[in-house]
Amino acid sequence: MNRSSARTGSDNQLLIQTLTPSPRAPLLTLAKRIAEAGCNLADARVASIGADTSLTLLATGSWDAVAKLETALAKVSRDEDLRLSFYRTGPREHHSHLLPYLIEVISADRPGILVKIIDFFDRRDIVIEQLSSLRYQAMQTGADMFQAQITIGIPAATHIAALRDDFLEFCDGLNLDAIMDPVKF
Repeated sequence: MNRSSARTGSDNQLLIQTLTPSPRAPLLTLAKRIAEAGCNLADARVASIGADTSLTLLATGSWDAVAKLETALAKVSRDEDLRLSFYRTGPREHHSHLLPYLIEVISADRPGILVKIIDFFDRRDIVIEQLSSLRYQAMQTGADMFQAQITIGIPAATHIAALRDDFLEFCDGLNLDAIMDPVKF
């Protein structure tokens, strides 16, 4: 990309991802490199997954600041023996025609529950914006449990009550305890 075709301002974005053992999570190191390059840390997601930590960071800045960050990240990756993945991306397209809803599901754990839930929404062209799920043991009984929180984007033309009824009927058929509420923030 040459400078004359480069975007200006903070339109330049770099998505950075890594998965590392929990004690080695490089959040501070990466946040410092982002600041030192003259970029902003626009979005950060940190999650413990098993014994590891997953980092997803979005840095924004001028074209040259992002280029400086790319060079710094390549050096950090070599020097600290980290598996970093990073690439340039663009601003997220806003979908004002999508209504945000939160889905929460809890049930006894069984293989394939999450696949069935994802398939339910995929067949209806409903976008999954965020998803977090886990398996745990119930404190009271020791039963293996499944929990998921999913934020979806429902097209505004969708009849919400009908979708909610279909989803709750779907969950009843699988013996899942679920709710579907609008995101209130």
